[in-house]
Amino acid sequence: MSTPLLLQALAALGAVAPAAAGAAVLRGRRDRAGRRAREAELLAKIAELAGERDELRRTASCDPLTGVWNYRHLQLTLDREIERARRAEAVAVEPRPLAVLMVELAGFDALVDEHGRARANTMLRDLAQRLAVEIRSCDTLGRYGGEEFLVLLPDTGPEGAAQVAERLCWSVRRHRLTDRHPGEAAAPDARSGLTAAIGLAVLPRDGAHAAVLLRSADRALAAARAAGGDCWRSADPVPTGPAGPNAPKAPGKVSPGPGEASLTPHATTAGPRAAGDRP
Repeated sequence: MSTPLLLQALAALGAVAPAAAGAAVLRGRRDRAGRRAREAELLAKIAELAGERDELRRTASCDPLTGVWNYRHLQLTLDREIERARRAEAVAVEPRPLAVLMVELAGFDALVDEHGRARANTMLRDLAQRLAVEIRSCDTLGRYGGEEFLVLLPDTGPEGAAQVAERLCWSVRRHRLTDRHPGEAAAPDARSGLTAAIGLAVLPRDGAHAAVLLRSADRALAAARAAGGDCWRSADPVPTGPAGPNAPKAPGKVSPGPGEASLTPHATTAGPRAAGDRP
């Protein structure tokens, strides 16, 4: 190739090269913008899926009628709290008592007969939400089945559990009617007519396993029901005889801990007390 032709070719290439480089830069910018857009879209989708997952978890763990925890969540939480207590026992640190309250509402059928199923269910939901604010954030209230609820009280001995049982009985007894129709004639402070019978059991005094602990709470609930309701009963009341070295001891005791003195049966007569630090 002659020199003039070579120079012309080099000139042509020199003119094309900047244009090609500019096009490459533009393509790179478009690619980066596209990747950022896809990344933002993927992040938004991940956030959406995470929100749906959390909602599904919450829905799977909540009772659809009352809005409190359901039976499955109660079982999982009870197993977890018992395992925590066992670990504390194994490493010889301060024992971690766990109290269980089995709450049975009486009078719901009368509400259904008087107000209808829909309104009675609304009242039941309102009462369940009211009971939920009577316990600590670390406690667990759930619907055990029908008109029965279960309350799990970590780090709570018999005395502290008794205070909570008193407060819940009082709250149920004082619960007002809700969801009134406009113009419906009724006293503004009319009560719902519901009462609660509560069975109280404490780990490890009344059982070292979930099934045993629940059976103990159920026996205590039967005693409260037999006493006429609107009261609580302990699973293992100690005889009222004088204390001494020969006095009978509470069965099921794994290790001594704060607040593990047994309670005698007690009917609720007073209003609620402040929760404070439970023994």
